Amino acid sequence: MLRYRVTAADGRRVEHNATIGLVRELPRERDVWLEVDRRGLLTAINAEKKVGRIRFNELAEFYLKAEHGADAVREKSVTTIPIVEHYVRHYLITRWKDTVAEEITPIEIQRWLVSLHKDKGLAWTTVAKIRGIALRAYKIGIRHGLVEKNPVAHTECRSMSDYRAIIVTPSQTFAILEELSGNKLHFTLVLTFAATGLRSSEILALRWSDILWDAGQIVISKRWAKGKDGETKTAASNSTVPLHPVLAEYLREWHVHTAYPKACDFVFPSLTRNGKVPIWTSTFVADYLRPAAKKAGVQIVDGERFGTHNFRHSLATFLANKAKVEPKTVQGMLRHANVRTTLGIYTQDDQDEKQTAQGVFLSAVGLGSQLVQ
Repeated sequence: MLRYRVTAADGRRVEHNATIGLVRELPRERDVWLEVDRRGLLTAINAEKKVGRIRFNELAEFYLKAEHGADAVREKSVTTIPIVEHYVRHYLITRWKDTVAEEITPIEIQRWLVSLHKDKGLAWTTVAKIRGIALRAYKIGIRHGLVEKNPVAHTECRSMSDYRAIIVTPSQTFAILEELSGNKLHFTLVLTFAATGLRSSEILALRWSDILWDAGQIVISKRWAKGKDGETKTAASNSTVPLHPVLAEYLREWHVHTAYPKACDFVFPSLTRNGKVPIWTSTFVADYLRPAAKKAGVQIVDGERFGTHNFRHSLATFLANKAKVEPKTVQGMLRHANVRTTLGIYTQDDQDEKQTAQGVFLSAVGLGSQLVQ
Protein backbone atom coordinates (compact mmCIF):
# COMPACT_ATOMS: atom_id res chain seq x y z
CA MET A 1 0.00 0.00 0.00
CA LEU A 2 1.16 3.52 -0.77
CA ARG A 3 0.17 5.85 2.07
CA TYR A 4 0.15 9.61 1.63
CA ARG A 5 -1.47 12.72 3.06
CA VAL A 6 -3.70 15.24 1.32
CA THR A 7 -5.33 18.48 2.41
CA ALA A 8 -9.05 18.10 3.00
CA ALA A 9 -11.62 20.76 2.15
CA ASP A 10 -11.54 22.05 5.76
CA GLY A 11 -7.76 22.42 5.67
CA ARG A 12 -6.93 19.31 7.72
CA ARG A 13 -4.21 16.90 6.53
CA VAL A 14 -5.71 13.42 6.20
CA GLU A 15 -4.18 10.11 5.23
CA HIS A 16 -5.11 8.33 2.00
CA ASN A 17 -3.75 5.10 0.53
CA ALA A 18 -3.52 3.36 -2.81
CA THR A 19 -3.16 -0.35 -3.50
CA ILE A 20 0.04 -1.10 -5.41
CA GLY A 21 -0.02 -4.90 -5.61
CA LEU A 22 0.61 -8.22 -3.89
CA VAL A 23 3.83 -9.01 -2.05
CA ARG A 24 4.35 -12.17 -4.10
CA GLU A 25 4.25 -10.07 -7.28
CA LEU A 26 6.40 -7.24 -5.88
CA PRO A 27 8.74 -8.90 -3.36
CA ARG A 28 11.29 -6.07 -3.14
CA GLU A 29 10.76 -2.45 -2.13
CA ARG A 30 12.52 -1.42 -5.35
CA ASP A 31 9.88 -3.32 -7.35
CA VAL A 32 7.12 -1.46 -5.53
CA TRP A 33 8.59 1.96 -6.29
CA LEU A 34 9.09 1.02 -9.94
CA GLU A 35 5.39 0.13 -10.10
CA VAL A 36 4.49 3.44 -8.43
CA ASP A 37 6.57 5.30 -11.02
CA ARG A 38 5.11 3.29 -13.89
CA ARG A 39 1.59 4.24 -12.86
CA GLY A 40 2.54 7.88 -12.30
CA LEU A 41 1.04 7.87 -8.81
CA LEU A 42 3.47 10.30 -7.19
CA THR A 43 2.96 12.74 -10.03
CA ALA A 44 -0.82 12.58 -9.62
CA ILE A 45 -0.64 12.81 -5.82
CA ASN A 46 1.70 15.80 -5.78
CA ALA A 47 -0.49 17.60 -8.31
CA GLU A 48 -3.74 16.66 -6.56
CA LYS A 49 -5.86 19.76 -6.05
CA LYS A 50 -9.46 20.68 -6.16
CA VAL A 51 -10.35 20.53 -9.85
CA GLY A 52 -9.92 23.94 -11.47
CA ARG A 53 -7.56 25.33 -8.79
CA ILE A 54 -4.27 23.84 -9.91
CA ARG A 55 -1.51 26.38 -10.56
CA PHE A 56 -0.09 26.64 -14.06
CA ASN A 57 3.45 25.72 -13.01
CA GLU A 58 2.08 22.52 -11.42
CA LEU A 59 0.07 21.76 -14.54
CA ALA A 60 3.14 22.29 -16.73
CA GLU A 61 5.35 20.05 -14.58
CA PHE A 62 2.62 17.39 -14.55
CA TYR A 63 2.51 17.60 -18.36
CA LEU A 64 6.26 17.02 -18.64
CA LYS A 65 6.14 13.91 -16.47
CA ALA A 66 3.04 12.52 -18.16
CA GLU A 67 4.17 13.28 -21.71
CA HIS A 68 7.63 11.80 -21.24
CA GLY A 69 6.57 8.93 -19.00
CA ALA A 70 4.62 5.69 -19.24
CA ASP A 71 1.45 7.41 -20.49
CA ALA A 72 3.16 8.80 -23.58
CA VAL A 73 1.65 7.51 -26.83
CA ARG A 74 5.03 7.68 -28.57
CA GLU A 75 8.36 7.78 -26.80
CA LYS A 76 10.01 11.18 -27.31
CA SER A 77 13.48 11.31 -28.79
CA VAL A 78 16.48 12.43 -26.78
CA THR A 79 16.66 15.57 -28.91
CA THR A 80 13.00 16.49 -28.47
CA ILE A 81 12.75 16.21 -24.68
CA PRO A 82 15.23 18.99 -23.75
CA ILE A 83 13.71 21.33 -26.34
CA VAL A 84 10.21 20.83 -24.93
CA GLU A 85 11.48 21.28 -21.36
CA HIS A 86 13.20 24.51 -22.44
CA TYR A 87 9.98 25.91 -23.91
CA VAL A 88 7.95 24.87 -20.84
CA ARG A 89 10.29 26.23 -18.18
CA HIS A 90 11.80 29.26 -19.90
CA TYR A 91 8.65 30.57 -21.58
CA LEU A 92 5.42 29.06 -20.26
CA ILE A 93 6.26 28.74 -16.56
CA THR A 94 8.29 31.96 -16.58
CA ARG A 95 5.24 33.85 -17.87
CA TRP A 96 2.36 32.22 -16.01
CA LYS A 97 4.15 30.93 -12.89
CA ASP A 98 1.70 30.13 -10.06
CA THR A 99 -1.37 31.66 -11.70
CA VAL A 100 -4.41 29.41 -11.35
CA ALA A 101 -4.48 27.57 -14.69
CA GLU A 102 -8.21 27.99 -15.29
CA GLU A 103 -8.12 31.71 -14.52
CA ILE A 104 -5.84 32.42 -17.50
CA THR A 105 -8.04 33.77 -20.29
CA PRO A 106 -7.72 33.16 -24.03
CA ILE A 107 -7.17 36.86 -24.76
CA GLU A 108 -4.26 36.97 -22.27
CA ILE A 109 -2.67 34.00 -23.96
CA GLN A 110 -3.31 35.46 -27.43
CA ARG A 111 -1.65 38.77 -26.57
CA TRP A 112 1.30 36.95 -25.00
CA LEU A 113 1.80 34.83 -28.14
CA VAL A 114 1.88 37.96 -30.28
CA SER A 115 4.35 39.59 -27.89
CA LEU A 116 6.68 36.60 -28.18
CA HIS A 117 7.02 37.39 -31.86
CA LYS A 118 6.97 41.19 -31.77
CA ASP A 119 8.84 41.88 -28.52
CA LYS A 120 10.98 38.77 -28.05
CA GLY A 121 11.76 38.28 -31.73
CA LEU A 122 10.73 34.62 -31.85
CA ALA A 123 9.82 33.20 -35.25
CA TRP A 124 6.15 32.40 -35.69
CA THR A 125 7.00 28.71 -36.08
CA THR A 126 8.62 28.78 -32.64
CA VAL A 127 5.64 30.62 -31.16
CA ALA A 128 3.37 27.99 -32.70
CA LYS A 129 5.38 25.23 -31.00
CA ILE A 130 5.05 26.96 -27.63
CA ARG A 131 1.31 27.34 -28.16
CA GLY A 132 1.06 23.66 -29.13
CA ILE A 133 2.82 22.60 -25.94
CA ALA A 134 0.50 24.75 -23.80
CA LEU A 135 -2.51 23.33 -25.66
CA ARG A 136 -1.35 19.79 -24.91
CA ALA A 137 -0.58 20.58 -21.27
CA TYR A 138 -4.19 21.60 -20.74
CA LYS A 139 -5.46 18.55 -22.65
CA ILE A 140 -3.49 16.22 -20.41
CA GLY A 141 -4.71 18.19 -17.40
CA ILE A 142 -8.32 17.61 -18.50
CA ARG A 143 -7.60 13.91 -19.07
CA HIS A 144 -6.33 13.56 -15.48
CA GLY A 145 -9.08 15.67 -13.95
CA LEU A 146 -6.85 18.58 -12.99
CA VAL A 147 -8.67 21.21 -15.07
CA GLU A 148 -12.00 21.34 -16.87
CA LYS A 149 -11.32 23.74 -19.73
CA ASN A 150 -8.58 24.63 -22.19
CA PRO A 151 -8.19 28.38 -22.82
CA VAL A 152 -5.42 27.79 -25.38
CA ALA A 153 -7.94 26.11 -27.69
CA HIS A 154 -9.53 29.52 -28.31
CA THR A 155 -6.30 31.17 -29.48
CA GLU A 156 -4.64 31.19 -32.88
CA CYS A 157 -1.14 31.52 -34.22
CA ARG A 158 0.70 31.70 -37.51
CA SER A 159 2.49 28.44 -38.17
CA MET A 160 3.94 28.90 -41.64
CA SER A 161 7.63 29.72 -41.64
CA ASP A 162 8.99 32.57 -43.75
CA TYR A 163 12.31 30.73 -43.95
CA ARG A 164 13.45 29.89 -47.47
CA ALA A 165 16.31 27.48 -47.71
CA ILE A 166 19.24 28.30 -49.98
CA ILE A 167 18.95 26.01 -52.99
CA VAL A 168 22.13 24.47 -54.38
CA THR A 169 21.93 23.77 -58.11
CA PRO A 170 23.48 20.64 -59.68
CA SER A 171 26.27 22.74 -61.23
CA GLN A 172 27.00 24.34 -57.85
CA THR A 173 27.01 20.88 -56.25
CA PHE A 174 29.59 19.75 -58.81
CA ALA A 175 31.70 22.83 -58.05
CA ILE A 176 31.50 22.14 -54.32
CA LEU A 177 32.61 18.57 -54.92
CA GLU A 178 35.56 19.83 -56.93
CA GLU A 179 36.55 22.10 -54.04
CA LEU A 180 36.47 19.09 -51.71
CA SER A 181 38.05 16.58 -54.09
CA GLY A 182 41.30 16.56 -52.13
CA ASN A 183 39.58 14.90 -49.17
CA LYS A 184 37.76 11.64 -49.98
CA LEU A 185 35.82 11.64 -46.71
CA HIS A 186 34.43 15.14 -47.27
CA PHE A 187 33.85 14.54 -50.99
CA THR A 188 31.90 11.31 -50.44
CA LEU A 189 29.97 12.79 -47.53
CA VAL A 190 28.69 15.74 -49.59
CA LEU A 191 27.94 13.52 -52.58
CA THR A 192 25.85 11.23 -50.37
CA PHE A 193 23.98 14.17 -48.87
CA ALA A 194 23.26 15.62 -52.33
CA ALA A 195 22.19 12.35 -53.98
CA THR A 196 20.06 10.91 -51.18
CA GLY A 197 18.66 13.95 -49.36
CA LEU A 198 19.28 12.19 -46.07
CA ARG A 199 19.09 14.13 -42.84
CA SER A 200 22.40 14.77 -41.09
CA SER A 201 21.51 12.56 -38.13
CA GLU A 202 20.65 9.71 -40.51
CA ILE A 203 23.90 9.89 -42.46
CA LEU A 204 25.94 10.07 -39.27
CA ALA A 205 24.32 6.84 -38.01
CA LEU A 206 25.20 4.86 -41.15
CA ARG A 207 27.40 1.82 -40.78
CA TRP A 208 28.82 -0.15 -43.69
CA SER A 209 26.33 -2.93 -42.91
CA ASP A 210 23.55 -0.49 -43.88
CA ILE A 211 24.87 -0.31 -47.46
CA LEU A 212 23.16 -3.06 -49.43
CA TRP A 213 25.41 -3.16 -52.48
CA ASP A 214 23.60 -5.94 -54.36
CA ALA A 215 20.11 -4.62 -53.64
CA GLY A 216 21.07 -1.05 -54.56
CA GLN A 217 19.69 0.36 -51.33
CA ILE A 218 20.77 2.15 -48.16
CA VAL A 219 18.94 1.12 -44.99
CA ILE A 220 17.79 3.96 -42.71
CA SER A 221 16.80 2.47 -39.37
CA LYS A 222 18.28 4.88 -36.83
CA ARG A 223 19.68 8.35 -36.34
CA TRP A 224 22.65 9.67 -34.39
CA ALA A 225 21.67 12.05 -31.59
CA LYS A 226 23.28 13.07 -28.31
CA GLY A 227 26.23 10.79 -28.96
CA LYS A 228 24.29 7.57 -29.53
CA ASP A 229 21.88 5.81 -31.87
CA GLY A 230 18.20 6.66 -31.56
CA GLU A 231 14.91 6.06 -33.33
CA THR A 232 14.30 7.63 -36.72
CA LYS A 233 12.51 10.98 -36.76
CA THR A 234 9.21 9.42 -37.89
CA ALA A 235 7.90 5.95 -38.72
CA ALA A 236 8.04 6.88 -42.41
CA SER A 237 11.73 7.73 -42.04
CA ASN A 238 12.49 4.13 -41.07
CA SER A 239 12.92 2.84 -44.59
CA THR A 240 15.46 2.62 -47.41
CA VAL A 241 16.77 5.07 -49.99
CA PRO A 242 18.07 4.13 -53.45
CA LEU A 243 21.74 3.51 -54.09
CA HIS A 244 22.43 4.40 -57.72
CA PRO A 245 25.43 2.66 -59.33
CA VAL A 246 27.24 6.00 -59.66
CA LEU A 247 26.86 6.77 -55.96
CA ALA A 248 27.71 3.15 -55.14
CA GLU A 249 30.96 3.44 -57.10
CA TYR A 250 32.11 6.44 -55.07
CA LEU A 251 31.07 4.78 -51.81
CA ARG A 252 33.00 1.64 -52.78
CA GLU A 253 36.07 3.75 -53.48
CA TRP A 254 35.73 5.40 -50.07
CA HIS A 255 35.26 1.96 -48.51
CA VAL A 256 38.63 0.93 -49.93
CA HIS A 257 40.42 4.02 -48.59
CA THR A 258 38.79 4.42 -45.16
CA ALA A 259 40.67 3.19 -42.13
CA TYR A 260 37.38 1.85 -40.74
CA PRO A 261 35.89 -0.57 -43.32
CA LYS A 262 34.30 -3.14 -40.99
CA ALA A 263 30.58 -3.79 -41.21
CA CYS A 264 30.06 -2.24 -37.76
CA ASP A 265 32.18 0.85 -38.52
CA PHE A 266 30.72 4.27 -39.30
CA VAL A 267 30.62 5.11 -43.00
CA PHE A 268 31.67 8.67 -42.20
CA PRO A 269 33.82 8.40 -39.05
CA SER A 270 35.52 11.05 -36.98
CA LEU A 271 39.22 10.62 -37.66
CA THR A 272 40.15 12.60 -34.55
CA ARG A 273 38.15 10.15 -32.41
CA ASN A 274 39.62 7.06 -34.10
CA GLY A 275 36.32 6.16 -35.75
CA LYS A 276 34.52 5.60 -32.46
CA VAL A 277 31.93 8.25 -33.35
CA PRO A 278 30.85 9.77 -36.67
CA ILE A 279 32.21 13.01 -38.09
CA TRP A 280 31.02 16.26 -36.45
CA THR A 281 28.89 17.88 -39.15
CA SER A 282 28.74 21.27 -37.41
CA THR A 283 32.53 21.54 -37.56
CA PHE A 284 32.59 20.18 -41.10
CA VAL A 285 30.01 22.73 -42.26
CA ALA A 286 31.80 25.69 -40.66
CA ASP A 287 35.33 24.74 -41.70
CA TYR A 288 34.80 23.12 -45.09
CA LEU A 289 31.29 23.11 -46.56
CA ARG A 290 30.38 26.81 -46.25
CA PRO A 291 33.75 28.02 -47.64
CA ALA A 292 33.51 25.52 -50.51
CA ALA A 293 29.92 26.55 -51.25
CA LYS A 294 30.86 30.24 -51.38
CA LYS A 295 33.73 29.48 -53.77
CA ALA A 296 31.27 27.49 -55.90
CA GLY A 297 29.05 30.55 -56.29
CA VAL A 298 26.37 29.80 -53.71
CA GLN A 299 25.17 33.15 -52.37
CA ILE A 300 25.43 32.90 -48.58
CA VAL A 301 25.19 36.03 -46.46
CA ASP A 302 27.18 36.01 -43.22
CA GLY A 303 24.96 34.66 -40.46
CA GLU A 304 22.55 33.05 -42.93
CA ARG A 305 21.57 29.45 -42.32
CA PHE A 306 23.35 27.00 -44.58
CA GLY A 307 24.39 23.41 -44.00
CA THR A 308 23.91 19.83 -45.03
CA HIS A 309 20.11 20.08 -44.82
CA ASN A 310 20.14 22.47 -47.78
CA PHE A 311 20.96 19.51 -50.01
CA ARG A 312 17.69 17.89 -48.92
CA HIS A 313 15.73 20.99 -50.00
CA SER A 314 17.79 21.22 -53.19
CA LEU A 315 17.16 17.61 -54.19
CA ALA A 316 13.40 17.98 -53.66
CA THR A 317 13.29 21.23 -55.66
CA PHE A 318 15.32 19.84 -58.57
CA LEU A 319 13.37 16.58 -58.82
CA ALA A 320 9.96 18.26 -58.66
CA ASN A 321 10.65 21.34 -60.82
CA LYS A 322 13.41 20.48 -63.27
CA ALA A 323 13.27 16.69 -63.58
CA LYS A 324 9.45 16.61 -63.38
CA VAL A 325 9.56 13.55 -61.14
CA GLU A 326 6.20 12.45 -59.74
CA PRO A 327 5.53 14.04 -56.32
CA LYS A 328 4.91 10.62 -54.72
CA THR A 329 8.33 9.47 -55.90
CA VAL A 330 9.99 12.56 -54.40
CA GLN A 331 8.03 11.99 -51.19
CA GLY A 332 9.28 8.41 -51.11
CA MET A 333 12.90 9.46 -51.60
CA LEU A 334 12.70 11.98 -48.77
CA ARG A 335 10.56 9.56 -46.71
CA HIS A 336 8.00 12.17 -45.72
CA ALA A 337 4.82 10.88 -44.11
CA ASN A 338 2.76 13.38 -46.14
CA VAL A 339 3.32 14.61 -49.69
CA ARG A 340 2.21 18.08 -48.58
CA THR A 341 5.42 18.35 -46.56
CA THR A 342 7.41 17.48 -49.67
CA LEU A 343 5.68 20.00 -51.92
CA GLY A 344 4.79 22.70 -49.41
CA ILE A 345 7.99 22.95 -47.39
CA TYR A 346 10.87 21.26 -49.18
CA THR A 347 10.06 22.08 -52.81
CA GLN A 348 10.54 25.74 -53.67
CA ASP A 349 9.36 27.50 -56.78
CA ASP A 350 11.84 28.07 -59.58
CA GLN A 351 12.19 31.37 -61.48
CA ASP A 352 13.04 29.68 -64.80
CA GLU A 353 10.12 27.30 -64.45
CA LYS A 354 7.74 30.16 -63.65
CA GLN A 355 8.94 32.13 -66.68
CA THR A 356 8.54 29.05 -68.88
CA ALA A 357 5.01 28.56 -67.55
CA GLN A 358 4.21 32.18 -68.32
CA GLY A 359 5.53 31.66 -71.84
CA VAL A 360 3.25 28.65 -72.31
CA PHE A 361 0.27 30.83 -71.44
CA LEU A 362 1.33 33.64 -73.79
CA SER A 363 1.78 31.11 -76.58
CA ALA A 364 -1.71 29.83 -75.93
CA VAL A 365 -2.99 33.40 -76.20
CA GLY A 366 -1.26 33.64 -79.57
CA LEU A 367 1.59 35.94 -78.56
CA GLY A 368 4.31 33.34 -78.15
CA SER A 369 6.60 34.63 -80.89
CA GLN A 370 5.33 38.18 -81.33
CA LEU A 371 7.06 41.26 -79.97
CA VAL A 372 5.51 44.68 -79.54
CA GLN A 373 6.46 46.93 -82.46
